[in-house]
Amino acid sequence: MQRQKSFETTQPTLYLVATPIGNLSEITPRALEVLKSVDIIAAEDTRVTVKLLNHYDIHTPLMSHHEHNLQKAIPKVLGLLAEGQSVAQVSDAGYPAISDPGYELAQAVMQAGYPVVPVSGPNAALDALIVSGIAPQPFLFYGFLSHQDKKKKKELEELKRERATMVFYEAPHRITKTLSLMMDAFGDRRMALCRELTKKHEEIIRGTISEIQEIAGELKGEMVLVVEGSQDEDEGTGITFEGTPAEHVQSYIDKGMSAKDAIKEVARLRGLSKNQVYKEFHES
Repeated sequence: MQRQKSFETTQPTLYLVATPIGNLSEITPRALEVLKSVDIIAAEDTRVTVKLLNHYDIHTPLMSHHEHNLQKAIPKVLGLLAEGQSVAQVSDAGYPAISDPGYELAQAVMQAGYPVVPVSGPNAALDALIVSGIAPQPFLFYGFLSHQDKKKKKELEELKRERATMVFYEAPHRITKTLSLMMDAFGDRRMALCRELTKKHEEIIRGTISEIQEIAGELKGEMVLVVEGSQDEDEGTGITFEGTPAEHVQSYIDKGMSAKDAIKEVARLRGLSKNQVYKEFHES
């Protein structure tokens, strides 16, 4: 067991500092103070971090720490701490270790007995979650799906029955394929696509997977996808909805789904055509 009192320690410390995800103004006074006061900053990409430091006239030395040099970077940081120096770790944007390098270094420093202290700041996943229009809790942060379509399809199939709102990161050149695979695995659920968060061209697109799929090819920039969790109370239990297709549609509408989306979902679950379900619903 370890007990750490972050503001009472006199030991050299590793600070995990969240940095802006786009808008350089979104950094806390404490983060700036830590970046100025530590002996060295371990950066995912020194070329990116130096722009932030120059903007705030910070002259702390930089070292490189990324997923391809961990075997050299981690021992170097441990050596600095052993010499009594404190280190700040930053990724290119947002929190270290959240879909970025950081976990391995933090773990090694903890095991070596030094304090590891978080310094709060921006996070793209939470920004997207709170503006998505989809229930913010419970939520599952998944990060990036596999780059390989076969593995991605399997991941999405495993998430099909997840009831929590799901948050993914995705790159623009993969978004069309990802939405197609989501449509196959999840059906036409509500979602939000948030791109270029906090930047000049920030855009929040709310709709269904199929609606956003239609325009996905024209979208650029870093993306966060917020996808509604499973709304079918009987999914995965071996129990099917015992009412008529029309009653099944109405049950989804009562939960807040549009008639159009409810018809699509009932058709998918029952293996019926959308036209058949539409006709039964509107004639009931």
